Amino acid sequence: MRQEPPPPAATPGELPSEVAAARLRLLADVSRALASGLDAEESLRRLARLVVPQLADACVVDVVEGEGVRRLTVTDRDADRALRVLSGGVLPGPDDSACALAKVLRGAGPVLVTDFGTTDPNDPLRSAQWSLYRTLGARSALIVPMRVRRQELGALTFVRRTETPFDEQEQALAADLGHRAALALDNARLYAMQEHTAEQLQLSLLPDLTGLPHLQLATSYLAARERAEVGGDWYDAFPLPDGSAVLAIGDVVGHDLAAAVRMGQLRNMLRALAYDRGDDPAGVMCRLDRVMQGLTGIELVTAVIARIETPAAGPWRLTWTNAGHLPPLLARPDGHTALLEEGHAPILGVDPELPRETASVVLPSGSTLLLYTDGLVERPGEDIGRGLTRLRQHAAALAGEPLPVFRDELLGRMSDVQHDDVAVLALRVP
Repeated sequence: MRQEPPPPAATPGELPSEVAAARLRLLADVSRALASGLDAEESLRRLARLVVPQLADACVVDVVEGEGVRRLTVTDRDADRALRVLSGGVLPGPDDSACALAKVLRGAGPVLVTDFGTTDPNDPLRSAQWSLYRTLGARSALIVPMRVRRQELGALTFVRRTETPFDEQEQALAADLGHRAALALDNARLYAMQEHTAEQLQLSLLPDLTGLPHLQLATSYLAARERAEVGGDWYDAFPLPDGSAVLAIGDVVGHDLAAAVRMGQLRNMLRALAYDRGDDPAGVMCRLDRVMQGLTGIELVTAVIARIETPAAGPWRLTWTNAGHLPPLLARPDGHTALLEEGHAPILGVDPELPRETASVVLPSGSTLLLYTDGLVERPGEDIGRGLTRLRQHAAALAGEPLPVFRDELLGRMSDVQHDDVAVLALRVP
């Protein structure tokens, strides 16, 4: 276990125990600031504000980006001084520079600078550092690396304008702060990478619906905002040999990589079973339940399977069956809405011999059919009925809008507080 740095010798009028307590409080405050969120750059700005003026007159945070160095923030006792220093700009990389910052970023460890040298037109990073020290009125500067897993992610520079040197205890404290900052920055970057990878995996598992040019469809998948996980929410739409089309939506229990893989398995099985025999939706659902329980490790799934018949003459017709999922919503162009609650049966994975029924309804011209997962309407601690009522109200208000506007506005109004993944599939009847 890494020990905290020992307290420095007391200055005149200050007891050693008071100095040690102040240093420990600073470490505790910085640790809380770095752990307070996954926005590492804002956490580093808070770190800089905490160490000034307790440890230094100014603090500069530089982070490595690609081949260069970005000056993330400059904090100073004198705000006007900080404003005169380039913050947010990109500096040259450290590879060809001889300045102290470059040495730290190349792995030299903490460096104490008291001789700032001169500018060098052949060394842009050194010239930038010389300008920094001059603007901040530095008498000494302590540069410590933000190093983790044998990699320098950046550096913290502590600047003093007085003759008081950084003693050994203060240098140890600064090095500890650099290490903690590096951990926070590394964790945030890893989390961001994981979140991006998870969402891209989820999106890659969702289907390409370009094979249905005669249907006006709008779909969307939103990952939960508070975690970097893939999940089991899915939708699908595909043509059948007789000219009709299948629309489906569902949710495989779980919020992890395994759930996403099971979701992909289930969707592919549904396509094969629905295309093979031409069964009605209830027949397809029963076969899907048997195959799922016999050949896979998938445990529980909610789903709606619907068939859209689009004759050249006459109204469109929807037939569907529901396995424990939330009911589809039908919104007429006049603002009337209805939840299609018929054809409901238990979820998949309970008993493959359970009877299932197919319900049917005529789709009025200009109406919108919406299939969705529970993340759209559920809120922690709220009855699901309130969420469904809210959905109907918003859908009624948007029923006359173009389908992409209907989808986007509905998602915006319903998912302002999003705690779960959301998948939606909307169909506009011509």
